Amino acid sequence: MTPPLDTLIIGAGTAGLAALREVRKRTDRCLIVNEGPWGTTCARVGCMPSKALIEAANAFHRRHTFEEFGLRGASALTADLPAVLQRVRALRDDFVAGALQATSELGKAQVSGRAILLGPNSVDIDGTAYATRSIIIATGSRPRVPDEWLAFGDRMLTTDTLFEQPTLGPRIAVIGMGPMGAEISQALARLGLQVAAFTTGHTLAGLSDPALNTELAALLKQDMVLHMGAEAQLREVPGGIEVASGSNRVVVDQVIAAMGRVPNVEDLGLETLGVPLDQRGLPTVDPQTQQIGNLPVFLAGDANTHTPLLHEAADEGHIAGMNALAAAPTRFRRRTLLSIVFTDPSVAVVGPRVADMDPRHTITTGTASYATQGRARTAQRNHGRLCVHADHATGRLLGAELYAPDGEHLAHLLALAVQQQLTVHDLLGMPFYHPTLEEGLRTALRDAARQLPDTHASDLAACMALGVPALD
Repeated sequence: MTPPLDTLIIGAGTAGLAALREVRKRTDRCLIVNEGPWGTTCARVGCMPSKALIEAANAFHRRHTFEEFGLRGASALTADLPAVLQRVRALRDDFVAGALQATSELGKAQVSGRAILLGPNSVDIDGTAYATRSIIIATGSRPRVPDEWLAFGDRMLTTDTLFEQPTLGPRIAVIGMGPMGAEISQALARLGLQVAAFTTGHTLAGLSDPALNTELAALLKQDMVLHMGAEAQLREVPGGIEVASGSNRVVVDQVIAAMGRVPNVEDLGLETLGVPLDQRGLPTVDPQTQQIGNLPVFLAGDANTHTPLLHEAADEGHIAGMNALAAAPTRFRRRTLLSIVFTDPSVAVVGPRVADMDPRHTITTGTASYATQGRARTAQRNHGRLCVHADHATGRLLGAELYAPDGEHLAHLLALAVQQQLTVHDLLGMPFYHPTLEEGLRTALRDAARQLPDTHASDLAACMALGVPALD
């Protein structure tokens, strides 16, 4: 066995790198081990390459508005899909290079290999046992693909393989319409592919509000064929892969599995920790400390399935890195929940969904439509709706759901307000510049305020709309 370490980190993704940063502030006796490619999921196969694809798709899609703007010749534009994908890979490689810099000077403190837990203070790496005071597990996740679908070979794609394709067939099926499925299916459709999207549920892109889901589904159907509410079945047929869902049938060239991700914990040795594991093979993890039970073992990032988002993984790595060498773990206050999906319009959920809110609250909801919102109309982007949820007794903002143009920016404003425990009237007392998309938020807040007890009747928060759509 090698000389004892203070901390051994398993996984060099976002959570692992964040943990490493904190650990190295406190000790040089640390080691980070990674199996497979180095560089984060976000940089290699996730949020960054997908956004490069989305930007190209939305730029090309804007040609449909040119005639209305008085701009002629849009019909001559074409999308060179191989060139689009080449740019995605070039940007991706640059992002990955940046992520690799975080471990480029570690020397013997980093190792490529397979780690297996031998207990709460010991790890085997490719046959060598390491004793360690603490362990941080940040092994990440991988796309979920049914085993039987692997028989389709390279025609079965995931987000791990999509961006490696030099080009794509003209007919694509996307299975799963969560955040990544919604983004990818719309982007490929807007680049001119025939896209059929399938989901077993009746919700899209992480939304829970039924009205928002209905409106978003109608909007997405303008770009693609969308089948909801039945499981997709795949089989080989002449000319391609048949995807069947209920009474719906489509034959495609390639299928993209976008049914979520699976934590990379198989054969990791979690059973050696002596704590109960759930049906997925995962132990219970305290989200405020990232600790497993009272062991010197911490589980951070996508591997624990709490909230598989980059900023959450970074926070969890930070927490694990701080606590791994502490005499007693610190319980950190977590940030307000924030999820953004980069469809067009953007989808966002801020704070808990209404169904998950404290039942002691009576919820008041204010809404606003972007169909007639002035700034959205000038850009021909007047689609979407915003719902803000407040505690009826106090007026405090609790959360929001939306799909709206540039909704990512509205979502950040709302997350700030929720975290600062601001009320509807607090927000209405803030400045709103005209004409901006943010005025849609003011409309929703005014709708909520009309339903709340009138406690601010004489200050600027009580200024009501003029009743002129172009000015409100």
